Amino acid sequence: MSDLTVSFIQTALHWHDAAANRAAFDQYLAQQTIPADIIVLPEMFTTGFSMEAAAQAETMQGETVAWMRRRAADHDAVITGSVIIEEDGHFYNRLLWVRPDGSLSCYNKRHLFTLANEQLTYTPGHERLVEDWRGWRICPLVCYDLRFPVWSRNHPAAPYDLLLYVANWPAVRRPAWMTLLRARAIENVACTLGVNRIGEDGKGHAYSGDSALIDAKGEYLVEAHDQDGIFTHTLSRAELDDFRSKFTALNDGDAFELVE
Repeated sequence: MSDLTVSFIQTALHWHDAAANRAAFDQYLAQQTIPADIIVLPEMFTTGFSMEAAAQAETMQGETVAWMRRRAADHDAVITGSVIIEEDGHFYNRLLWVRPDGSLSCYNKRHLFTLANEQLTYTPGHERLVEDWRGWRICPLVCYDLRFPVWSRNHPAAPYDLLLYVANWPAVRRPAWMTLLRARAIENVACTLGVNRIGEDGKGHAYSGDSALIDAKGEYLVEAHDQDGIFTHTLSRAELDDFRSKFTALNDGDAFELVE
């Protein structure tokens, strides 16, 4: 088993301007000096958190998916983040997991944010994604999913080593973001990454960032606070395995099945 180098980008987003956002992320990626295994972008990274799906959606054959394929190949890394996707007459807040060889997996956001009427525009997902990548099992989720511990649960049927959330989490609910990220890491005995945005969106909502990488003990490895930039850290496989071998709480968890 090997260590895993994770990079994430915390920045403001251009409202409803996919081309400008892709160009901005290219500038951050050009600053990358340490090769990463995974590059993580925020939720709806081409538009901001928008309910104007009919006007803003792309398809799986669109420019953003093509751009992600190019950048994954350029950096020999998985690149992931969520995008508004139209498919078969439905709109999805879809996390794309794009590998360097151009292949990809998808996760459609399960828990839609009813306070913003997200459920009136988007179709929810029904299956969680756990990816094996360079010796690590990784479970990527989206924003509001963070509030639902059962969906995030590290269980024997689909175990993981790294839990990650891409988000547009507003500053007004900053304490919940920071508390729940640590809780998910501790209860699941897993490294946990939350990638949020900063700035203000087209609806006037402010975002404080607070992207963070947390170890399985709940201790911070990286804290972005309100800073703009690309952040990189290498996770130690030996440290995770050693802690899990000594603290075996996952073995004592309750058996359960997720049902609709």
